[in-house]
Amino acid sequence: MDYERILVALCLAWTLVQCLRLLLAKRGSRKFPPGLFPLPVVGNLHHLLGDQPHKSLARLARKYGPVMMLKLGMVNTVIISSSAMTREALQKQDLAFSTRSIPDVLRARNHCQFSVICLPVSSKWRTIRKIMNSNIFSSSKIQELITFCQNNSQAGEAVDIGRAAFRTTMNLLSNTIFSKDLTDPYSDSAKEFKELVWNIMEGAAKPNLVDFYPFMEKFDPQRSQRRMSVHITKVLDLFTDLIDERLEERRVSGNKNVDVLDTLLNISQEKPDEIDNNTIIKHLCLDLFAAGTDTSSNTVEWAMTELLTNPDAMTKAQAELADVIGKGRLLNEGDVTSLPYLQCIMKETFRLHPQAPLLLPRRVEQDVVLCGYTIPKDSKILFNVWAMGRDPSIWKNPLMFNPERFWNSEIDVRGRDFELIPFGAGRRICPAMPMALRMVPIMLGSLLNSFRWKIEGDIAPKDLNMEEKFGITLAKAHPLRAIPIPL
Repeated sequence: MDYERILVALCLAWTLVQCLRLLLAKRGSRKFPPGLFPLPVVGNLHHLLGDQPHKSLARLARKYGPVMMLKLGMVNTVIISSSAMTREALQKQDLAFSTRSIPDVLRARNHCQFSVICLPVSSKWRTIRKIMNSNIFSSSKIQELITFCQNNSQAGEAVDIGRAAFRTTMNLLSNTIFSKDLTDPYSDSAKEFKELVWNIMEGAAKPNLVDFYPFMEKFDPQRSQRRMSVHITKVLDLFTDLIDERLEERRVSGNKNVDVLDTLLNISQEKPDEIDNNTIIKHLCLDLFAAGTDTSSNTVEWAMTELLTNPDAMTKAQAELADVIGKGRLLNEGDVTSLPYLQCIMKETFRLHPQAPLLLPRRVEQDVVLCGYTIPKDSKILFNVWAMGRDPSIWKNPLMFNPERFWNSEIDVRGRDFELIPFGAGRRICPAMPMALRMVPIMLGSLLNSFRWKIEGDIAPKDLNMEEKFGITLAKAHPLRAIPIPL
């Protein structure tokens, strides 16, 4: 009881001091972004109650403006909700906004000290990013996805699109990195690995008191970091076995350069100042799986959902595929550039359903002036790209799925056009972007070019549930189940 009273007293004292500082600062020369006045202890956390914070923040931004400051617990948090303000931050002042705000759970097993997501900008960071951008996966795994759907088609059974895409993405990545499958559905160890990745993604998405009240870090009151440490340890142990196995193969047969693991091991031997031990390699592999699985599979699921609710768009996509690729053929990377309507579908899906609706949080290490507002040192920065994708001042009929809006448009998703930045922009653009832009259109195009699709249960397209489930990625609240029918 005494312990709880001390904590409450500390929270109250800290909050009162911060409120006093805020009042004094407002009387001074600095102009802070507008926002709600914070309550003691909780700050403005109560305004984000519920499971859709990106929507709550979008509503508040309509009242307080595109640069808004809230106090979430004890942490100053600035939310930027317009493409113009995002351009100012991530193009004109990118260096000032390039530091990550690290969630406490990513400190488990010291992951934040090795993760490319968390590492400061440096030569080591640039080397790792280059590796992530340059390796191309084997599209042979797409055949396994189509075969799985064919088996379901013959049995008249629906396919859980998200799960099927997740398994395919996992195997595409594992073959790119390790030259082997890690999610064979008949392998117990592979099923365990898949569950571990799910657990890590779920753990990273859950709200954690420590992120709002940093003084609680030593106590880990929700045991969040402890649970995450268990999951990460199991994954790192698996990667240790795979690396040891590869090192033995290289000792016997000599160095090869066939996948990401070989590339990393070569660099660790040739340039130890950039990758100086296998610990970095293991944590990088974890980054690749965490960043590239849920995001890609969710995007495929959302795209299929939108096409099923917009049959004309699906018909156009399938006609383009039949004309350019040939009906029933699987896609490869070179085909995508010849399929402009498929690219429009991808852009429209990224606009309406960005996989990181608030991007990964950043932090300013010193006071920064943005468009006349002073953003205080150590503030957390969130970019509400979900709100930007639905901004009626940029997009006509923003809630409508309309791939044609990108026809003959130069707008791209690679961080140059701030109207559409589902992967972010600047130095900290999502490291999974190159993988997603390779895998997602090939999976989606191959599914569309191999089957007609019908929603399970004869649900009318207009009645398909479109609710979102907010987490570290933006998933469908209700999985899409659709029956594949041979073309």
